[in-house]
Amino acid sequence: MSRFHKQKLSHTVEKSQYPFVKDLNSTACQQACERTWTAILRFYNNCKNQIAGKKGYPKYSKRTHSVEFKKSGWKLNRNSKRITFTDGKNIGELKLIGSRDLFYFQEWQIQRIRIVKRADGYYCQLMLKLDARDITPQLESTGHCLGLDMGLKYLYADSNGNTVEPPKYYRKAEKRLNKLNRRKSKKFKRGQKQSNNYKKASQKYAKGHLKVSRQREEFAKKLALRLIQSNDLIAYEDLKVKNLVRNRKLAKSINDAGWSQLRKWIEYFGIKYGRLTIAVNPAYTSQECFNCGRLIQKSLSVRTHVCSCGYVEDRDKMAALNILKKATIGHIGSWSLDLNAWGDLSSILVGRNTC
Repeated sequence: MSRFHKQKLSHTVEKSQYPFVKDLNSTACQQACERTWTAILRFYNNCKNQIAGKKGYPKYSKRTHSVEFKKSGWKLNRNSKRITFTDGKNIGELKLIGSRDLFYFQEWQIQRIRIVKRADGYYCQLMLKLDARDITPQLESTGHCLGLDMGLKYLYADSNGNTVEPPKYYRKAEKRLNKLNRRKSKKFKRGQKQSNNYKKASQKYAKGHLKVSRQREEFAKKLALRLIQSNDLIAYEDLKVKNLVRNRKLAKSINDAGWSQLRKWIEYFGIKYGRLTIAVNPAYTSQECFNCGRLIQKSLSVRTHVCSCGYVEDRDKMAALNILKKATIGHIGSWSLDLNAWGDLSSILVGRNTC
């Protein structure tokens, strides 16, 4: 049975089991089926590829925080910045608050509209069909390449010897978040309908976490943009954060550092602005001597690399130099980034055996 027929069958079953589905727009139901199909495929792929960690077959979710429409089920009023949903659930007209000019885009360019519930309200996300070359200015070549070594003492140390301190947004807000969590817990009544005071306390606690996540995301976004604008090539470690956070002593600090967010935005801006981003195997980058290639075993407490060949360097800077060396090995002289500027592979993985 094809994916299309399975979606059609599941849509029919939903209508027979849950009467409220009949009032929903058909494209919203199709999108729910697509998400279910994606979750099932992810489960089987994780089992097939023997991905570490707990794996379970996707379960039915009674409450969802988003609904997505395609080309039908909505009508956009550009003059008053309002959107009207026309399905049988009677959502009605909603006012759009924001600085984006909706007149800039044609209605046929809007491919999908998603309503997302956050802790501080509802958000409308528009997916547009655009040619990035028409709206993204091309950056001039800088002639600079940079290697990044991620860490906890510093968010990263680069191959030029510069370091960036981790913002530690969660650590700074942890005391207040714990206080809000205690207030919420005191108002919880087991086996009873929760009061409005509990719901208010729960919302305040959720808003606190939402603020921290947004601060971390915005910091990573601005930092990644600066890196992309000032370098033609950026090399970084291909860290498996899911495996690293299993260390219960470092998990909180690793999550607070936001390595994954920084890498995500570096790769995004690399594709957007036509820069080359390369992820390399992090093995032995801080142990291997950059000058002679000899392996010098050292614990994390040793912050300076000292080799018998006479090479002395800061541990993190040397690791960044090794990362850049791995990323550029085999390249002689200059190379053109134009061929990869608008392709699908602006992020390249090197240094890992894929056989």
